[in-house]
Amino acid sequence: MNRFNSGKRYISRGIDAELPEYLIIMLWQYIDFLKDKCELDYLQVFRLYKEGEHSQGIEHTQEQPKPFKRRYTLFAENAPLVNAKVYVIDDETHETMILAEEY
Repeated sequence: MNRFNSGKRYISRGIDAELPEYLIIMLWQYIDFLKDKCELDYLQVFRLYKEGEHSQGIEHTQEQPKPFKRRYTLFAENAPLVNAKVYVIDDETHETMILAEEY
């Protein structure tokens, strides 16, 4: 089954309040890049962490159908850095990005 193709994407209030726009866009872009390369699970997990003074760390994982873990580092000198866990869920009719504590 192809995941993350509904065209209807939403973010929770927590995401809107806690994540800067550049990070929201990057997380959707990571999913868009991977959906053409491998089979994605309905649940994508991102752990965001500060990596030094000017770098945003991102760890992207999934458990099914084939577990994977990818790490990215973004240089973000003048952008806010975030520590958070984010879930992106595809329920086949729409896709929702939420903070883990909102789940």
